[in-house]
Amino acid sequence: MTETALYSTFARVDLEFVRGRGVWLETASGERWLDMMGGIAVNALGHCHPHLVAALTEQAEKLWHVSNVFAAPHQEKLAHRLVETSFADRVFFTNSGAEALECAIKTARRRQFHEGRPERYRLITFEGAFHGRTLATIAAGGQEKYIEGFGPKVDGFDKVEGFDEAKVLAAIGPETAGILIEPIQGEGGIRPVPPSFLAFLRRVCDEHGLSLIFDEVQCGMGRTGKLWAYEVAGVAPDILASAKGIGGGFPLGACLATEAAAAGMTAGTHGTTYGGNLLAMAAGNAVLDVVLEEGFLDAVAQKGLRLKQKLAAVVDLHPEIFQEVRGEGLILGLKCRRPPAGVIAAMRDQKLLAVAAGDDVVRFLPALVVSDEEIDEAVARVEAAAHALLEAEKGAAA
Repeated sequence: MTETALYSTFARVDLEFVRGRGVWLETASGERWLDMMGGIAVNALGHCHPHLVAALTEQAEKLWHVSNVFAAPHQEKLAHRLVETSFADRVFFTNSGAEALECAIKTARRRQFHEGRPERYRLITFEGAFHGRTLATIAAGGQEKYIEGFGPKVDGFDKVEGFDEAKVLAAIGPETAGILIEPIQGEGGIRPVPPSFLAFLRRVCDEHGLSLIFDEVQCGMGRTGKLWAYEVAGVAPDILASAKGIGGGFPLGACLATEAAAAGMTAGTHGTTYGGNLLAMAAGNAVLDVVLEEGFLDAVAQKGLRLKQKLAAVVDLHPEIFQEVRGEGLILGLKCRRPPAGVIAAMRDQKLLAVAAGDDVVRFLPALVVSDEEIDEAVARVEAAAHALLEAEKGAAA
């Protein structure tokens, strides 16, 4: 194999897939793998969903890109559907989650400027958060392993440890513009934020004239069994960043905001070349067509409960390896009693794909169309992996 021409920024697994269908991936040699990571919560409808393929194919034969200089009825259609199904009044389309978060951050800052408080630009963020890989979003996340080596971190973010009300109040100052939080921390280890804490943040933002920003890049778009993760807690934000599942695998992100929050984002204050292109809008509308079908989200909630209960049984069987199950719907994590790399490797030996997260957690983020039978098969493979791991450890100790 020739030396790679790629950046060495990914610790890639030597495994290549050539086709997929639903929650199954296939190698060139015909090996079939059960995909329970879904491209890290991206493939909401699985691989090659026929409705998504048809929508992209139809649009690809018409027009791909004309830029945001011109009228955008393709964007208006998806934006209206997102507004009708959320708290929001306005939408800005991006290509990724990090860009959606950048827009959210700028929207919160611009709101304060627009309302006559230009000194307010700082956002309160939380330990364990992950908001993207741009210079601003790594600063927002505040994790040193992502910040190191890139010079002075972008100013304007004040990190709070834990979901601690007193620490949040102490962090609010004359320069605070808003609070940014994931309703369920994904990269941080599938850690749901208590609904009471989200409600507290809503009250604090209302009392202090701040914007409440939710990062739903990983936990939104039906993954919890609700279209939006904030619906689980019953607490609406002022601004929300969405991506991953919203495009079903096609690069697409969106920043949603209330009229008041978005009022300062006037012509020329923000922009994008590719964001909201016709292919992305076709993909986004196709995803919503399926996710908004009657009974679809209820089925996601039921399947999430099934997977959670069955994973909990594996925890009971193998307490030497696993500690607990976390999450909601089909964004679940197994907390491990050891580094998850070995656990994930054992799962790969069973041709099962999962992905690591912080706090020694293995994430399960399957397509929302996963069947009960595929859930059962996945859990059987988790059990087989745990058994093999224990046997290997016994053999090494003998």
